[in-house]
Amino acid sequence: MATNERMRELVAKLEAKRKDALLMGGEKRVQRQHERGKLDARQRIDYLFDEGTFCEFGMHAFFHSNGQPVDPEKVRTPADGVITGWGKINGRIACVAAYDFTVLGGSIGDVSERKVTRAREFAVKNRVPIIWLIDSAGARVHAGGGIDGEQISNFALSGFLFREQVHMSGVVPQIAAMVGPGAAGTAYIPGLADFVPMVRGTSSMALGGPPLVKAAVGEDIDEESLGGAEVHNKHSGVADQIYDNDEECLDAIKTYLSYFPQHCSEKPATLEYVEDPTRDDDGGKYREKLLDVLPESTRRAYDMNKLLKYVVDEDSLFQMKPLFAPNLITAFARIHGRPVGIVANNPMHLGGILDVDSADKAARFVNLCDSFNIPLVFFQDVPGFIIGSKVEREGIIRHGAKMLYEVAKASVPKITVLVRKCYGAGYYVMCGRAYEPDLIVAWPTAEISVMGPEGMVSIFARTMLEGNPDAETIKAQMVEGIRPFIDIYKVAGKGLIDEVIDPRETRDYIAAGLELSENKSVLRPDRKDGVRPV
Repeated sequence: MATNERMRELVAKLEAKRKDALLMGGEKRVQRQHERGKLDARQRIDYLFDEGTFCEFGMHAFFHSNGQPVDPEKVRTPADGVITGWGKINGRIACVAAYDFTVLGGSIGDVSERKVTRAREFAVKNRVPIIWLIDSAGARVHAGGGIDGEQISNFALSGFLFREQVHMSGVVPQIAAMVGPGAAGTAYIPGLADFVPMVRGTSSMALGGPPLVKAAVGEDIDEESLGGAEVHNKHSGVADQIYDNDEECLDAIKTYLSYFPQHCSEKPATLEYVEDPTRDDDGGKYREKLLDVLPESTRRAYDMNKLLKYVVDEDSLFQMKPLFAPNLITAFARIHGRPVGIVANNPMHLGGILDVDSADKAARFVNLCDSFNIPLVFFQDVPGFIIGSKVEREGIIRHGAKMLYEVAKASVPKITVLVRKCYGAGYYVMCGRAYEPDLIVAWPTAEISVMGPEGMVSIFARTMLEGNPDAETIKAQMVEGIRPFIDIYKVAGKGLIDEVIDPRETRDYIAAGLELSENKSVLRPDRKDGVRPV
């Protein structure tokens, strides 16, 4: 057979171009990235995907300014600053867009966005998760030292990214990992994503960076104080977790995806589970600890995290937004290998009361689980919703209605465990009887009431107690007189809950309830959409 020298020359040229693209922004810029404690974009790809499975597209893209190609000798822009493709994560396909800060700060140009648009198209058409690894200065406006006028005027044609994210929402899992800065456009990507992990000290997000903030409002502020990991995990609630380095953040993506199906028409996979005899020996050890989680006094706090640890599969608890509104726990876990979403009041913080932020946190999480067929398990110990003029001005009714709406709307299996206090509207939104739990069980310590007996006495006996020297004694007597009426056996006697259980049976009842409701079908009135409280 004749030798095709031209083909060999072309293949050699292709190989040279590929090698050049792998160098990203060049040795110095890559080294600077590493000195900041960050992986470069290609290292992140290698770490995230199973070895040998990543398929890249758009490697030969490069920067165009004012509608014209930019001379690569003047401005080095391999892959135009974003690596796109797909591969397998623990054997399951996912698409990715990894912004490369070594190339023009990972900024978004026309060509790079064309590539990411293609990645979104691949994800939604083929029903696979999509992951953004964000390390980007935001929209690109420079042209190798000048202003890219074409890019500026093309702004009128931008914005498809966010609209497409909205249409993808609830169809495939969307993850936006902040492994560096994300400004302006790259800050809205996490705002619309399902899971937003951040890296402490190196990641941030803000609609405008410090220079723009200074120019627009005169505020002097650094990137970390403006939109660092602490800000968005503790205060804004935009982010879901903080990790100490890129590797931990990427590991979290792998773990998160393990609880999810590939798309909304599937159920999440149940992992093979074998009970560890050293952890739980025929009802011993961990189960026995459930008898001592609650303090004897109902006025004393305890950490709900400990209770959950003794109920779910070992090392399976994966918290979402643990630093934001810690009075409510939202987490993924497994029961006998089956993924569940957990919503639990935590009396260790604000007595477990529901406020504006915790209501938003719960509503978002319930909606996420319902979108991807993940069963919900509620653990109630709730004194109700917070009251007062401050929270009324903050819109507690509106925010509480979000939680109420999502719990009522959710059609996935729902199981409720009543642990201690189940008071007022808190009982409703934590999936009380009216909100269609497929199984509702109670510990012997549970109390269901419009409010606690102390609160009731303070209201209806206020006039009687005012100025009475024996007020405290009388109040205590009244409280004890009310307690028999909120006793859980009185509620069970009316058939208003399914069973009062030994705390050590909690795991078994949840597992049985999940199996019972696996093929649950719910009929709702036909409608285009509901009108959600916002």
